[in-house]
Amino acid sequence: MDERKKVVRVLVVGCGNMGASHARAYHDAPGFEICGLVSRGDSKRKLNEKLRSNYPLFADFEAALVATQPDAVCLSTYPDTHESYAVRAMEQGCHVFVEKPIASTVEGAEHVAAVSRQTGKKVVVGYILRHHPSWQRFIAEAQQLGKPLVMRMNLNQQSDGDMWTLHRNLMASLSPIVDCGVHYIDVMCQMVRSKPKQVYAIGARLTDEIASDNYNYGQLQIRFEDGSVGWYEAGWGPMVSETAFFVKDVFGPKGSVSIVAKEAGASGKSDSIEAHTKTESLLVHHAELDSNEQFAKPDEWIDLTDEPDHQELCNREQAYFLKAIREDMDLTAHLADAVNSLRIAFACDESVKTGNVVEL
Repeated sequence: MDERKKVVRVLVVGCGNMGASHARAYHDAPGFEICGLVSRGDSKRKLNEKLRSNYPLFADFEAALVATQPDAVCLSTYPDTHESYAVRAMEQGCHVFVEKPIASTVEGAEHVAAVSRQTGKKVVVGYILRHHPSWQRFIAEAQQLGKPLVMRMNLNQQSDGDMWTLHRNLMASLSPIVDCGVHYIDVMCQMVRSKPKQVYAIGARLTDEIASDNYNYGQLQIRFEDGSVGWYEAGWGPMVSETAFFVKDVFGPKGSVSIVAKEAGASGKSDSIEAHTKTESLLVHHAELDSNEQFAKPDEWIDLTDEPDHQELCNREQAYFLKAIREDMDLTAHLADAVNSLRIAFACDESVKTGNVVEL
């Protein structure tokens, strides 16, 4: 059979929020066939019911890998398993889709990238914003503003119930500015395409329900070689304010561009996965002044018509994964960016814990 048309048999590992969305994408896509669902708890059975399917269920990753012999593995497990699972899958001959971050250490991320090079297996990291046309436009507009850039972003999440349980579990291995921050650090790096040279970050531990050496609020600052600076803030928990959870704003010498999500940025939306990627409109401001030192051009509203929901974004991620496999795409730059954004995030984590500026 022509490899470009071959159906890719995929093992879905992790059946929670993201795992379920990716499974839905595989379930509906003609290019994929799910050969098994893996989770330690009951989420795999619930997902089978949700998909109205009868996929084989497994509680153990290794056993599932041996039993199903998949072409690809989708990892939506907790970050501390990403490295070992990805490496094991590639060693068995599987391509890998792994949710961000690529690993729970920089060394682990570099290891995954190295094994990908050695085995020739594709590794796609779940940077969902890279597949969102509105965020692509946001980045493109920012690149027209001149240098240096000032980039301001945050994603605070007021959480309770199942979402607070998820956040606590995530914080068993990573802080919010690492787990969530890699998305926005990646966006900043795409905007400036300049090397980061220095980071500083602060954090606060606002609950005894997480490890004593971790924190559930953090704010980071990055200085780039071209003079650009970036700021990102993330807080998780029932105590977090919703007042300013949606800031996505960039300005440079020629003006500014801002995401204005009137609905997604509304009160009560901070723990909504849908709200995290929604853009709705971009506001472009021009800094040029006329002879009277009044603004020479009016502000522009760019209403974004191709506004995929969270499931459609997952569908697009998996379409990219399939394309990478079938067309033997070179993902060297993709993996380098994933390792780089994680390296910056961990440098910020180090800064929080030491109180020092970290040189990169």
